Amino acid sequence: MLRVLLVDESSERAEVLRAGLEQAGYAVAASLDSPLELLRAVEKLKPDVIIIGTESPSRDVLEHVVMVSRDQPRPIVMFASDGAGDIIREAVRAGVSAYVVDGLDPARVKGIVDVAVARHAEYRQLATELAQANLKLSERKLVERAKGILMKSRGLSEDEAYHALRRMAMSKKKRLSEVAKAVIDMADFLG
Repeated sequence: MLRVLLVDESSERAEVLRAGLEQAGYAVAASLDSPLELLRAVEKLKPDVIIIGTESPSRDVLEHVVMVSRDQPRPIVMFASDGAGDIIREAVRAGVSAYVVDGLDPARVKGIVDVAVARHAEYRQLATELAQANLKLSERKLVERAKGILMKSRGLSEDEAYHALRRMAMSKKKRLSEVAKAVIDMADFLG
């Protein structure tokens, strides 16, 4: 059962959302009437999903969404009346997984939340893969630079320089990129 943190300044809209969430089998962990306590509530309650109801997301709401998305990422669904394209783009950039305009039908809540959860999981997976790819690329650049230093300073071929780095990494029980960084640092130090 997913635990939901509900945020809505309108008590009527919050009740409609609560009814839809409970009908869908979700547990409403807490209901806030202001987004100002959002980050603290997320830290304390550790909800699985955040649902925000609003006429139009204000700067304050979006700033709190950004902080949650940065510090404690989780799926965020926003039900809003404002369907302006720039507002939707800002909300998505802030970290909203699903932005639903005038779709506050309790029967649709489960499907919307399920899509937001799936989209958030996919986004997190892509972000992890991107971070890993960037790390591998930066490590590869270090190795290439260290090989160049060894080739120039010791007169080695590219293959010999790579094997020298690899042997050193194995003997020191370090990653190849760590040894490459040490070679680069030493070359920079020696000029």
